[in-house]
Amino acid sequence: MASPYIEIPVGERLVKVSNPDRVYFPEHGYTKRRLVEYYLAVGEGVLRATRDRPTTLERWPSGVFEGAKLATRMDGRNADAFYQKRVPKGAPDWVRTARIDFPSGRSADEVAPSELAVIAWAANLGSLTLHPWPVRADDVDHPDELRIDLDPQPGTTFADAVRVALGPARELLGELGYRGFVKTSGKHGVHIYVRIEPRWTFTEVRRAALAFGREIERRSPAEITTKWWKEERGEQIFVDFNQNARDRTIASAYSVRPVPDATVSAPVTWEELPDVATEDFTIATMPARFAEIGDVHAEIDDVAHSLEPLLELADRDERDHGLGDMPYPPNYPKMKGEPKRVQPSKARDD
Repeated sequence: MASPYIEIPVGERLVKVSNPDRVYFPEHGYTKRRLVEYYLAVGEGVLRATRDRPTTLERWPSGVFEGAKLATRMDGRNADAFYQKRVPKGAPDWVRTARIDFPSGRSADEVAPSELAVIAWAANLGSLTLHPWPVRADDVDHPDELRIDLDPQPGTTFADAVRVALGPARELLGELGYRGFVKTSGKHGVHIYVRIEPRWTFTEVRRAALAFGREIERRSPAEITTKWWKEERGEQIFVDFNQNARDRTIASAYSVRPVPDATVSAPVTWEELPDVATEDFTIATMPARFAEIGDVHAEIDDVAHSLEPLLELADRDERDHGLGDMPYPPNYPKMKGEPKRVQPSKARDD
């Protein structure tokens, strides 16, 4: 008979794992215990990515099975998985939290991992993917991370996102004097993180991300777009500037993705990037890589850059090219200077 729970020592804590033999990834037989053990194996790296950051838990308590449905903001009915923004009831007293404000004006206390036991505890709840905010618990209104999300659109691939990252994106980072840290998304895209001084608001950081996207779009307009409306993007790589808006998050480094092969969002070096594939990195393969080479993002906190160069670029876009703001996601209040949130095809019909 399967054990109803086991206890795993994590630092000074003893973390209970209930139903450890429950299969979370049927195609490979990966269990909840395997998930917890994975996160412990990459603990230094995943904690570096989430430490003291308000973190949304993407919970799949029944695992990733065919037909499983993830609840969305618009439709949470009959969902098998969901995003947990507020700290779960009954959390141990050593699970620290951070008070965050949503665009709606509401507030919540969100998990802010401070030790590896918190990650193991979250994994026991079925948290596959960790979604940290780009802020720290001691200053939740000023991001310390600029996130460049290169998102392949239909007709494009991970290889196309890699080409954009290695070409226009890396070139611009060099011109700005920024050190970028690159990782796979674990699905189809590429993420580039840049540590910044926590002096600017979410609105300013988003504006800087849009300026970055527009500049690389100018350099390679046939393959890169910053157009918000999907109907206008075409077969291009979309630079998702809105991932820098308040309450928008990206899967952390080393996070497990809810796909049958249990791929993970994998930090890689720029030198490795041309030769990697998303499927290279899973909960089965990443522990050995981590044991051999450690966290390739280990130096991410060594330097924090100024946003001024990108904000100056944003000013130039407005002054010389007439390029203002772009739409926010639909659940945000109307923002100052934002254009109408009406997709072009519908606007033309009015």
